[in-house]
Order: sequence, then C-alpha cells, then structure tokens
Amino acid sequence: MTLLQIYALTAIILTLKMSAISVVQGLARTRTGLFINPEDARTFGAQTAAEEAPTVKRAARAWHNDLENIPIFLILGWIYVTAGLSATTFFIYCAIFVVARIVHTICYLNGIQPLRTIAFTLGALTTFAMVVQLLIKVVVA
Repeated sequence: MTLLQIYALTAIILTLKMSAISVVQGLARTRTGLFINPEDARTFGAQTAAEEAPTVKRAARAWHNDLENIPIFLILGWIYVTAGLSATTFFIYCAIFVVARIVHTICYLNGIQPLRTIAFTLGALTTFAMVVQLLIKVVVA
C-alpha cells in the first residue's frame, strides 16, 4: 500500500468508528424514549428529559475523547504522507492507533477498565512516536 492509501484507509475507518458512536447515541435515545430537545421528543413520540440518558452521556464522552485524539493523529499522518517517509512504519503507526481507538471506544461504551486506559495510552504513545519521528526526519533533517 502507498502512504496515501494507508492514510485514506485509516481516516475512513476512524470516521466509521466515530459514526458508530452517533448510532449508539441515537439508539439509546429511542430505546429509553428520552430526548432533551422537545422537537425530537415530539417527532419520535417520546418524553422530553432534562438530561441525556446515561448511555448517551457515556457515548458523548467517548466521542469527545476521539475529538481530542483523532484529529491530531490525522494531521500528523498527513505531514508523514507529505514527507514521504517509510510506508511500513506508517502502516504500523496507523494499525496500532486504529485498533487502540476501537478498543478504547468499546471499553468506554461498556465501562471496561483497565483495558480502556491501556488502549488510550497505546494510542497516545503511537501518536507521540510519530511526533518524534517527524521531528527527527522532517524538522531537524
């Protein structure tokens, strides 16, 4: 695979993963019959609630965590692709990061610890490793 193909596949998988969180939120709202927006409650014949159901809140926290991590990885990944560095190394970075984020989301949605923290840490360390490589191969070079 080329660098661009690896990047595209990574971005697509992460996008689908984040979209799945939105589906979880929507299903939780319809299953509980609780909506915070009155127009949504009317549309779905449900109740208006002062706050989201616990599953919706948990999914929102997983989503926010993704927003703190995935864009940074994708920005760094684009720099990596543009710099034309090793495709094998990039594939490893992307594979580890994607698996770590998927595991993190599954664990977050289901309240599984310490695996959630391990997955988060693995993804963060992968991002950090890519930062170090870019610093050495692109900035300092």
